[in-house]
Amino acid sequence: MYPTRPQSALRTAVVWEVVSEALSRRAAELGQPVLDVLDTGGGTGNFAVPVARLGHRVTVVDPSPDALFALERRAAEAGVTELVRAVQGDTQTLPEVITAGSVDAVLCHGVLEVVDDPAEALGNLAGTLRKGGLISLLAANRTGAVLARALAGHFTEAQALLESADGRWGTADPMPRRFTGEELGALAEAAGLRVESVHGVRVFADLVPGVLVDTEPGAAEALLRLEQAAAEQPAFHAVATQLHLLAALV
Repeated sequence: MYPTRPQSALRTAVVWEVVSEALSRRAAELGQPVLDVLDTGGGTGNFAVPVARLGHRVTVVDPSPDALFALERRAAEAGVTELVRAVQGDTQTLPEVITAGSVDAVLCHGVLEVVDDPAEALGNLAGTLRKGGLISLLAANRTGAVLARALAGHFTEAQALLESADGRWGTADPMPRRFTGEELGALAEAAGLRVESVHGVRVFADLVPGVLVDTEPGAAEALLRLEQAAAEQPAFHAVATQLHLLAALV
């Protein structure tokens, strides 16, 4: 069960597979079927609702009331309203809305790129975890973006992105910040986390022409299998659009 419709599976399947398996392992370790999961910045429920459908309690903290409204509607349609709680807030206000040490797992997908202080944000997220709790961290990959800009013929932007401190190609770049794998690992370690696995996400999907995937019979399924096979290979991490880290509070 992927958290999105089939046509979007290329963007979510690798992360969902890692997250769902990690939650299952954590539940088995604790000897309890239901975990307390925090999803920060996941307001519309793309991951929160599928996690709730696994039977876990999910609290979604998001600054957008519209996103949280969409979350509640999606949860109702999926029949998991009693397992999903919507809270308006962000990583800065997290200590005010989530009790410290009360969460078994945290989903932090596409958040560190946009917060003012990634180290503070990750520290606040780690503070919500019980000992041994897990964080699923998904962030934009700097080196993958360099390759993408170069392949698109934007060579000056690719060089600017490569050399910039925040991983941006210019003032018009819509992404506030990108990371290398080393930078994400260092942030996790500083927050008291131990990185358990690293996966490349969208290694090929954003480089392959969409018309090929949409029109060639079986192409989408074959590309999905290739993405899943390449995700764990360190050699491909540098070219992925995003990096996914699974880490545990030590």
